[in-house]
Amino acid sequence: MKHVSHSGVANDTVPVVQTKSQRLRARLQFATLCWTLYLAGWNDGTTGPLLPRIQKVYNLNFAVVSLIFVFACVGFLTGAFSNVVLNDRYGFGKVVLCRSVLQVIGYTIESAALPFPAFVLGYAINGIGLALQDAQANGFVASLKENAETKMGILHAAYGAGALSSPLVATQFAQLPHWSFHYLASLGVALINTVLLVAVFRLKSQDECLAEIGYPAGEQSESENSHFRQIFALKDVHLLAMFILVYVGVEVTLGGWIVTYVIDVRGGGPSSGYISSGFFGGLMTGRVALLWLNRKVGERRVLFIYALLAIGLQLVVWFVPSLIGGAVAVSIIGVLLGPMYPITMNHAGRVLPAWLLTGSIGWIAGFGQAGSALVPFMTGTIASKTGIGSLQPLLVAMMVFMTVLWALVPSKGSRRTD
Repeated sequence: MKHVSHSGVANDTVPVVQTKSQRLRARLQFATLCWTLYLAGWNDGTTGPLLPRIQKVYNLNFAVVSLIFVFACVGFLTGAFSNVVLNDRYGFGKVVLCRSVLQVIGYTIESAALPFPAFVLGYAINGIGLALQDAQANGFVASLKENAETKMGILHAAYGAGALSSPLVATQFAQLPHWSFHYLASLGVALINTVLLVAVFRLKSQDECLAEIGYPAGEQSESENSHFRQIFALKDVHLLAMFILVYVGVEVTLGGWIVTYVIDVRGGGPSSGYISSGFFGGLMTGRVALLWLNRKVGERRVLFIYALLAIGLQLVVWFVPSLIGGAVAVSIIGVLLGPMYPITMNHAGRVLPAWLLTGSIGWIAGFGQAGSALVPFMTGTIASKTGIGSLQPLLVAMMVFMTVLWALVPSKGSRRTD
């Protein structure tokens, strides 16, 4: 297979000459995508503090309430599979508008506190939107040439900011009669997101949006195979997608179930929901504060260090019966886990073919979002039989598995595909 190269790879360091208006538009585009990831973080940080209240209102055990995660998983996988086809057929601008509208619909359903089957349907619809959102935002930023690693870190720090702030709000709503009105706050964030996407990207394709900020057209493949087939023929894509699935699963399981664990096992009160905010606050901090260390040590190597330290601290949470000590350890784990997602996206830009980068990262991010539903569901199912104390050994096992997967990811990849 041959390809035509119109530009360098995603992480090319050749400076792009931009006019003042192009620099301003580039900042607006990036800020809008940061708001998009803020909404994704807001969504993922919401469930943990509300989960005990949802159980009580609907009178559900751990296994049944975990259907929230199952329906979300169905939505994530649907969005991940459809992203590659939708992106090629309709383009970036139309796809991001579609997924933002799906999120508005999902939050509207959830805010009404309908019977549980309808309530979880809202999670499925929202899941499709979230998968498309992650795919498009990550793919766009990965295609930028200047300071790509820093921008990816900031983009996912915005996710951390959303996941930090939503538990602060959700914890308050969890104690109110109209607990589901928290989703009206989520709806407000989603509506702002929709307006920004239409105003800034104006339904244009990614190449058209990049051209507006002075970027040349990206590499194009001349293969007769569709992008869908080329992407799924790449072993590196599947390894990175599996790593992200486990990583996101660990992240959301810890942030979501830790509140229930602290209340049931450590005897915490209603304010235990703030521990979830501490974790996601650490996540946000790590994605920016550790950028210098990532560069100094090397992104591939430093991820192993973060993983081993996180496993050690998770053992502390498991075996040391201290409410305050556990809360501090959870926050530090957030700092250590924080850089892993942007590091993986940057690594994808180095090892995957440039002409397949946006679609590949879209699949990796979208498939990875399924982890935010799959692993928490596993946790709930196991907890319904053995108790929520099973959370800690499960998290340690998943962290070890995640580290092994990273060891299998190649440091260099073929930038060609048949």
